[in-house]
Amino acid sequence: MTNLFFLQAAGGSAATTQLVLLGGMILVFWLFMIRPQAKKAKAAKQFQENMQKGDKIVTIAGIHGTINKVNEDGTLMLETSPGSYMKIEKSAISLEWTQNINKAAATIADKK
Repeated sequence: MTNLFFLQAAGGSAATTQLVLLGGMILVFWLFMIRPQAKKAKAAKQFQENMQKGDKIVTIAGIHGTINKVNEDGTLMLETSPGSYMKIEKSAISLEWTQNINKAAATIADKK
């Protein structure tokens, strides 16, 4: 009878250990995968909402241009060269590429 009690106690301990390890893996997954992705999506959404006329941007397709008009339907008029306009979705703007191109332009302007 006592041997059976010890086997059940050991089995319960193993199940608890597995449950704690599973919880730890979920926590690590959330910390390194889900949370950073959510922060990045939030920053991209805020960036897209704050765009205004005159901002220099880069689309996810690599098209460089300047915002000529922000439309109410979630689109932009992008001037790619003088007199040449494209209508694009706000969601097509690349946050990382736009920040890199603007940072490079600011660095060049500071050196002059």
